[in-house]
Amino acid sequence: MKELTISSNAPGQRLFVLGNEAIARGAIEAGVQVVAAYPGTPSSEILGTLAGVARELDMYVEWSTNEKTAFEVALGASICGVRAMAAMKHVGVNVAHDPLMTASHIGARGGLVLVSADDPWAWSSQNEQDSRYIALQGYIPVLEPSSVQEAKDMMADAFRLSEEFGQLFMLRSVTRISHGRGDIVLGDISRERRKGSFEKDPDRLAYVPRVARINKPLMLQRFERIKKAVDTLSYNQLHMADRARLGIIACGLSYSYTLEAVKWLGVEDRVSILKIGTPHPLPEELIIRLLKSVEEVLVVEELDPFVELHVKAIVGEHNIAVEVHGKDVVPRIGELSTRKVTEAMATLIKCRPPVDFAALDRLEQEAVSLLPSRPPALCPGCSHRASFRAITTAAQRVAREYGDDVEPIYPGDIGCYTLALNPPQHAVDTCICMGGGFGLANGMAHVVEAPIIAHLGDSTFFHSGIPPLINAVYNKANITMVVLDNSATAMTGFQPHPGTGCTATGDEAVALKAEDVARACGVKFVEVVDPFDLKAATETIEKAIRFPGPAVVVSRGPCATIELREKRQAGEKVAPYYIDQDKCHPGCDACIKLLGCPAILKQADRTVIDAPLCTGCGLCAQVCPYKAITQE
Repeated sequence: MKELTISSNAPGQRLFVLGNEAIARGAIEAGVQVVAAYPGTPSSEILGTLAGVARELDMYVEWSTNEKTAFEVALGASICGVRAMAAMKHVGVNVAHDPLMTASHIGARGGLVLVSADDPWAWSSQNEQDSRYIALQGYIPVLEPSSVQEAKDMMADAFRLSEEFGQLFMLRSVTRISHGRGDIVLGDISRERRKGSFEKDPDRLAYVPRVARINKPLMLQRFERIKKAVDTLSYNQLHMADRARLGIIACGLSYSYTLEAVKWLGVEDRVSILKIGTPHPLPEELIIRLLKSVEEVLVVEELDPFVELHVKAIVGEHNIAVEVHGKDVVPRIGELSTRKVTEAMATLIKCRPPVDFAALDRLEQEAVSLLPSRPPALCPGCSHRASFRAITTAAQRVAREYGDDVEPIYPGDIGCYTLALNPPQHAVDTCICMGGGFGLANGMAHVVEAPIIAHLGDSTFFHSGIPPLINAVYNKANITMVVLDNSATAMTGFQPHPGTGCTATGDEAVALKAEDVARACGVKFVEVVDPFDLKAATETIEKAIRFPGPAVVVSRGPCATIELREKRQAGEKVAPYYIDQDKCHPGCDACIKLLGCPAILKQADRTVIDAPLCTGCGLCAQVCPYKAITQE
């Protein structure tokens, strides 16, 4: 029997997949033809999955330079009548926000779907964000799956709904859906392949004020049709229990937690449950039926009280005598869980939880206290570690000339290099958003007297680093901008970008160079350094800091993980470094204090290098004052 894959046309067969793979499969079944994204956890695997089968299924797939561009690519394809989608994480939706608002006015000719992967508890993000508010602002209908299977089904259905109503749709995932795993039942794959065609229609597509005034009423009409239809969608289901006092409105993944909590408490026959798969617009008729049948209602949803506030508005509008609970008993911060929903229900039902959670918490705290702290760190051999050593050394030299109380300022950015905010680097003073390091440095340059050395990665440079670089040139900001170029979007899974020389599907492409872009933007001081040549890199960065005006240094060194992988594939052996104990001075610990490489360890009163972890980069040998570190 042929092995099943994500692209198998095998209706009825089951496949065990990641949630993001299920979303990708749903798009495949819908016959999506154009997919664009920018990598960001927890969304990255969606496009990565589709890129792997793009040629087989005759679809166009790209990693775009940023989320705004990705959405515009999808919108352009939809305007030409082709089914298209864009995928991104929640904060990426902010970047796409501008075209997103107008796209809702335009509507959809070819099915158009935006996937927003929200990240409750900010596992890999600078903040939590509830994308449903952006959907509310833009009159964008939202589908929110409760399981991996439903993520696939909703994704497949989203394109049909988009074309049926002529409107952009959003699929809102969360981390535990995107990165959860489960069985899915495969459906039919649509083999329809449309030929795109552009129909000139400036009254719909050219948004000057006159057009905006014409099209907003049309958008509102489309949205009203959708509001009337959601009560009949299978994703919204009302399960009534006889004489139930408590009703629960559970949204998306929270519905799965609710079912487990109800079973755990043994109250299946005492609670009515409304499953919500469309948090915007809400199925108002189903909600009203539930509200009129119970005395109390608990709204269970992750992050903000989005549905709760709308339910309270319905209660007031229809003068229904029911008490609505939500964030008064369910946490507003972080992910929900079966435990959290169980505790909330037990509070309202006035029963004892089935487990002594407080006792479990005490045991957990005792266990945690026995474990050593393991803060995240840059990988052994990471070129960023060398770059930051050069940056901080150079910056401290220059800062001394400003006065004893002046410290260098290090505006940072989003990437694996953000780990340099930890000791011993202490080289990240701010981390706001992608491109924000360069942007904040622009503002600081005009109000403080101190060396300002901003940094970002190569993928981030192309994403959003170029406009603030141009701003620095135009407005004469005296800042140093360092591009940490490891030729990979390493934090999210080594996806290609405009500087890597290949596309999402592996085709050869122009490899743009940050230094060429900087020179073209008018930067007068532009240098490229090898961060592992620590002395030369430090001297160059010091010259950049002293340069009167904006300066750019590209610190180019390969990602250690990719380099090790390539060496293993080529059969090359890594020659690790070791510490000559006869030369090492106990208590010096310069290699540990200055670098913090995970391969350098303390064993009793000795400092040693863990050979299997060592990549042979040689950075530690360059900082050892006693020349005690050599290569085998």
